[in-house]
Amino acid sequence: MQKHHQYLLLGIALTLPCLLNSCSTGGVATGGASIGNMGGPTKSARAAQIAQEPKGDFHYGRRYHVKNTRFWGYLRKPGYSANSAKLVIFNESKKLNPDRLPEEGPKGKRYGFDQNYQYRIKGYYTGESAYEINSNQLLPEFMLTGYELVSKEPGWLFSPKDNYNFKALTLKPRY
Repeated sequence: MQKHHQYLLLGIALTLPCLLNSCSTGGVATGGASIGNMGGPTKSARAAQIAQEPKGDFHYGRRYHVKNTRFWGYLRKPGYSANSAKLVIFNESKKLNPDRLPEEGPKGKRYGFDQNYQYRIKGYYTGESAYEINSNQLLPEFMLTGYELVSKEPGWLFSPKDNYNFKALTLKPRY
């Protein structure tokens, strides 16, 4: 009986830090440490939102920042789910991206501060591809001509179980 209690206490000791840090697959991880759930609507509520969203000559863009990478984030056409989104590199020769700031600096005033913000993005695909060396990907190039912030807290991107890690590409469409 005493050995059973030792194993139980060992199990609690090993599990407790994970519980305190919200180490679930539904959390938003940063460098392996969870910082909570991305939140947001249910899948059916998100589908209803997308069906009702304004249409136009723009894309919906979700900023996706991974340290040391140069892609900007995911773009999708209005009315289409995030699973149809493309990870893009912006061509900024006509307009700088929303977080064109130094890599280092005060919190909230550095490159990547707008992780997971949602924008209306104006511009067009150039038909060219650009190599993103740090993630070893050939990505579509998008000529940015304008943007408008839609939401600073839109919730999850592809699924309520999204797991974000700022050091690695963890969020991908589920085709």
